[in-house]
Amino acid sequence: MEKGQGCRRFLSAMAICFIALPILVILIPGIHQKASTFDVIGRLYKPHPVGERVQNLHGLSSDLGFDEKSCLSRLQSRRYRKSGTQRKPSAYLLSKLRIYEALHRHCGPYTESYNRTVQLIGSGDLSTFSSTNCKYLVWHPVHGIGNRIVSLASTFLYALLTDRVLLVDLGEDMTGLFCEPFRGSSWVMPREFPLKSLFRRNAFRFAHSVGSALKNGTLKVTEDSPEAPPFLFLNLYKGIYADADYCFYCDESQSFLSRVPWLIMLSDQYFMPSFFLIPSFKQEASKLFPEKEAVFFHLVHYLVHPSNRVWELITRFYDANLASANERIGLQVRLFKAQFRTSTVFTDQILACLLNQNLLPKIDNRSQELSSSAPRNQTTKAVLITSLYPQFYQNLSTMYSNKPTASGEVIRFYQPSHEEKQKFGDSEHNMKALVEIYLLSLCDKLVISSKSTFGYVAQGLGDTRAWILRRPGHGTNDPCVRDLSTDPCFHYPPYRTCNAAGNNNSSYVDVAEHVSYLKHCEDQNRGVKLVDVHEEL
Repeated sequence: MEKGQGCRRFLSAMAICFIALPILVILIPGIHQKASTFDVIGRLYKPHPVGERVQNLHGLSSDLGFDEKSCLSRLQSRRYRKSGTQRKPSAYLLSKLRIYEALHRHCGPYTESYNRTVQLIGSGDLSTFSSTNCKYLVWHPVHGIGNRIVSLASTFLYALLTDRVLLVDLGEDMTGLFCEPFRGSSWVMPREFPLKSLFRRNAFRFAHSVGSALKNGTLKVTEDSPEAPPFLFLNLYKGIYADADYCFYCDESQSFLSRVPWLIMLSDQYFMPSFFLIPSFKQEASKLFPEKEAVFFHLVHYLVHPSNRVWELITRFYDANLASANERIGLQVRLFKAQFRTSTVFTDQILACLLNQNLLPKIDNRSQELSSSAPRNQTTKAVLITSLYPQFYQNLSTMYSNKPTASGEVIRFYQPSHEEKQKFGDSEHNMKALVEIYLLSLCDKLVISSKSTFGYVAQGLGDTRAWILRRPGHGTNDPCVRDLSTDPCFHYPPYRTCNAAGNNNSSYVDVAEHVSYLKHCEDQNRGVKLVDVHEEL
């Protein structure tokens, strides 16, 4: 069966599936959590005075209508970033964002348009729905904070391109992390949203999604032009990413999806580059972002503003430990296999990268001990280490604390936390992760781990082209490689043409071969990323 036919059969049969669909509405009561250390800090701290207005990234965010004290990071973050890194957004992007903000105010939660469109979920009657009505794109979090931020930015671009209103399901473990990004209206999905209680029910979610319906063969062809269902799940994340899910990247599917009032997106991927491949979006996406490598930079700075409580943690740590250094080096260590945690093999590889790229000076082994006194004009480097484990900080700091460096520089190491394991559904854990991502983004130079979205976000926020550590165990001869661009890697791009047979290996297509501004990622052979072709990489 050809993939194009498969998509058409799904689109036709999905309408039949939804006609008989009983809608279950369950309201979720509020969940009360114990006060954490961060909660205590949040209650005690007094915000810094706002002071004079700081222009927000060349007009990327409109300051009009915002309460400045409610989101200090929106105005203060530029003071902490190195000069010369601010890319200018296109005039068309600025215009599009202002139009979107007006749309969000008109269609946002609890507006007349929102209330009317929510009713369609229960009734299933779309006879009164037209293209002039409000359409929505609901983002549901998947996996860790890095995955969430890259998928959130990608989802927002999809909303911009399709004139949909973005609503986010922050859940209990992300509430209080971010400021509201849109003036005059909330982006938070209301608690009483009819489908919210069903988001985590895999059977329901998969039964009403593009990929699983085709994959399981549960849908049959009934007619060529079906009526659209009131809602549909889009599953674009690793683990259930089957051939059928690639229908999302086909124009035929996008034409059908444009008639669905409610789309619920579940993704842990940075699928932003796909919009420069889909014919119906390619021209508009390029007009919004003539500088391809700046796509994530602009959208993450527009959307992601740490809340006052998070911002206070960021600025306190930065001012106390990093601000006075002559240079700040960020080192993000992510292990996907626990056996390298206690071994010195990966520490040796990390050190080789830092030395080979002249990020750190060599240790002077001729000296017996580190002098207790240092010249006043001695250069200092602060190394910020973020890792779930303390061993890498302990190993590196011990090396440089016992003997002087050959260059005479003073090297100091800092690690904000070491959680030992990644925790899901934990608000304090996510807060620490966001703090550390932001601190990494404020560093002058950056080393990140292979295939880690945590590092991708830090690199994109800081507009700092990082060195990527090879996988642990790769050795010290070639320990790391410079990334091609600051844009994140799209790990699993579409690799089959829309009209190709689903199981035919000959249908494989390498998208990087056909688009000049897409290159294969250094840390994921199959993955692709956006690059600026006019730059020397």
